[in-house]
Amino acid sequence: MEHSLSDTCKVLQGCCSTVLRSEHLQKRIDLSFLDPPFNQSKTYNAWDDNLPASAYWKWMQEICEIVFSLTSEGGAIYFMQREKNTEYVLRCLRNSGWTFQNLIIWKKKTSAVPGMKRYGKHYQIIAFATKGKTPRVFNRLRIDPPLPSGYKYNRENGMYVTDVWDDIRELTSGYFAGEEALRDSEGKRLHKQQSPIQLLLRIILSSTRPGDVVLDPFAGSGTTLVVSEQLDRESIGIELDEFNVNLIQDRLSEQRKSDDVSRYYKDYVCTENLDQIWVNSMIV
Repeated sequence: MEHSLSDTCKVLQGCCSTVLRSEHLQKRIDLSFLDPPFNQSKTYNAWDDNLPASAYWKWMQEICEIVFSLTSEGGAIYFMQREKNTEYVLRCLRNSGWTFQNLIIWKKKTSAVPGMKRYGKHYQIIAFATKGKTPRVFNRLRIDPPLPSGYKYNRENGMYVTDVWDDIRELTSGYFAGEEALRDSEGKRLHKQQSPIQLLLRIILSSTRPGDVVLDPFAGSGTTLVVSEQLDRESIGIELDEFNVNLIQDRLSEQRKSDDVSRYYKDYVCTENLDQIWVNSMIV
């Protein structure tokens, strides 16, 4: 079932394996963001998150293969997963034709999950790959985060974004979820795996131009579509759960202050071509 949210944004309800093969996806995709269920036995309304490992990773490779076939030459994919599954993610991408570019470390701002027999977990991985050796688009973003202790001089023009992202807050429980987390009238989280808009902002700015088409096969709470819409990119989300589809529709029908990406414009002002890749938001 297709839900058109605007001329440039739509959500397709159904299983992504089926929808990706349907006639609804007629445009070439320039960027895909994959944040699938992690197969951790978490509770979903419409999904069994406890598949046999072999079945799960066969499914992940199938998705990577279909998305690859739909992607423009040089188009990009960002595949997010648990750090322990890095080997499987890279194998899925390699076996489905993608060319590996970077393994991004998204370092969490909350305390590391302690381990009894190993080091505590403090990050997720995001594998960045392209269709072909050369990205069709790669905008070299510059940021100017606080100087680490011991630095003597301030930067004159920021620094290029590296493959370690330690400046983006995750939407965990409690304080760190902040106002951005979607909640019901009683304050309960509506989607506990919600991605922060800062994360999708960086990915979309890095690997697309205005007018490009962005795909999210596991749309969840719709963060990819929310950010794409504000940056003048076309977007397609696929979501199995009808509750989440309605959540995305509500989220896009009236923009919340906490979803406004323009407040992060200042973080990227050192980027040389920022005026060419960020063109459709009210800048504050």
